[in-house]
Order: sequence, then C-alpha cells, then structure tokens
Amino acid sequence: MATIHLKQTTTATPEQFVAGLTDFGPGRSKLFGNSADEYLKVHDQGPGQADVTEGSRGVWERLHYDWSDPNRVVMTTTDSNVWGGGSGWTYTLTRQPNRTTDVEVVVVREGKNLKGRVIGILAGTIGKRTLEKGLGKTVKAIEARNDGASAAELN
Repeated sequence: MATIHLKQTTTATPEQFVAGLTDFGPGRSKLFGNSADEYLKVHDQGPGQADVTEGSRGVWERLHYDWSDPNRVVMTTTDSNVWGGGSGWTYTLTRQPNRTTDVEVVVVREGKNLKGRVIGILAGTIGKRTLEKGLGKTVKAIEARNDGASAAELN
C-alpha cells in the first residue's frame, strides 16, 4: 500500500477550493487531469456528499465524497478496476493569516490486482512527482477560475 503526502499553498479560500473539488460538471478534466469527462458519472449527490465514478486512461474508481467539514474533503474508494482496501484521497485545507490556504493531500493506494499493485508501487515512488504536478495544475486552475469570477464581479 502506498501513502503519498502532498502540500501546496493557494490564494483560493477553503470554500473556493472545496467548490472546485466538488464541481462534477462538464470540464472537470480542466481542474483534474485524471478525471476525463467520458468516465465521469454522478450516481448520487446531496448536501456535503456525493457518490461519483471518475478516472482516465483505463483506470477508474467510484468515490464517496464527504465535505461535511468545510476544511476537509474525504474521498473514499468504494469500487475500482484497480484500487481496493483503504484507497482514497483526503484534502485538508488550512486558512492562513496572509489570506492563503495550505492544501494538504494524503493519497492512499492499495492495489486490488496486479495492475493496481504495480501502479501503486509506481505512485509511491516516481509517481509522487506526477501527483505533485497534478496538484499544482489543480491549484492553478481553481485560482484562475476564482480570479475570473472575482473579475466578473467587479464589472
């Protein structure tokens, strides 16, 4: 099992970041490169939670999203073609006095078959850089999305 810890700082507020994480509409792949629109299916969604299948390039997982805590989003894998056990993602958002937000992500990958075990090993070693780049792109996309909204509000 691979456990990967990532951290970034963003100018987005925790509320803006959670709004990006939980926007399951078209174009989600612009925020999350590993969430291709053709894999995206929202099975259920309610206040503070959702049941969503997403993925890309032959790897998919069904996740239960819980954002009932405004500073934490927990995504638990409930089904997948490669991930099992305690797999999932946890985003913890900490507002800073300088009007930034620290984003800490813990990714747990437990392969349920050979493909999953191999991807999990790679994710825990060389894949961490890929996940860090992906988080950086997500942070920039959420910031750009919110900068655009802020500019529109001024006009």
